[in-house]
Amino acid sequence: MTCNKVEQTDMETLKGQPVVVTGGSRGLGLGIVEALVEQQARVTVVARDHGRLVEVARRLGVNVIQGDVTDEKMARSVLHDIRPSVLVLNAGETPPTSPLHELTWENFSRVWDVDVKAGFYWLQAAIRLPLPRGSRVIIGSSGAAVNGSPLSGSYAGAKRMLWFMADYANAVAGELDLDIRCQAILPMQIIGDTELGRQAAGAYAKRKGISIETYLAGFGAPMPPRKVGENVVSILTDPRYETGIAFGMKGDKGIISLDK
Repeated sequence: MTCNKVEQTDMETLKGQPVVVTGGSRGLGLGIVEALVEQQARVTVVARDHGRLVEVARRLGVNVIQGDVTDEKMARSVLHDIRPSVLVLNAGETPPTSPLHELTWENFSRVWDVDVKAGFYWLQAAIRLPLPRGSRVIIGSSGAAVNGSPLSGSYAGAKRMLWFMADYANAVAGELDLDIRCQAILPMQIIGDTELGRQAAGAYAKRKGISIETYLAGFGAPMPPRKVGENVVSILTDPRYETGIAFGMKGDKGIISLDK
């Protein structure tokens, strides 16, 4: 992958910064929202589940918007109204947990129709608006983009595409002199504290004939959603991560640059 040079703009603090997080009502997205709220960012969560949104608004005091992240008009409207300095694209479809020969094309390709489609529309909206100078866009990818994921249909390919899209968007932002920086985050282990992670761990553990706990222990130190959120905060505020394009995350190693 060719990593385009990105202009340095140190965000320094998230206090008072307007932030939009898609898929921030549960799982990794919720962990990211919690970490951003602790930094006193002004967070707006976009998700589909009304009940979860009500709960996260009550508990964390964030603003919420109910909607489908693959709705192009909604992406444009949210960014136009909020003008965030940080956009976190985390929302995605739960992939299947079956081997290739047991899948239909519909459930094999569903992650492309949600994760990649949403990333496409929100990145386009961020560039076309554009977001304020110095803005950051964090794109949720996965370690599956590096290592594959044989029980998850097109998940690995979709997450790789999102990683590529961060690079593509940076090239366009540079050509247009927008000073918008896009970065992909790749958790390099299954996170058993989320519904998605538990489901995936169960499928792979069953395939190996071991318990879920034994399977998850093979990744080393756990990395709960809140830790992922704290890593995102570090990427946004620590000068060491100003210019990178892709960052892996592991419970025992922290943040790892994946740029070549």
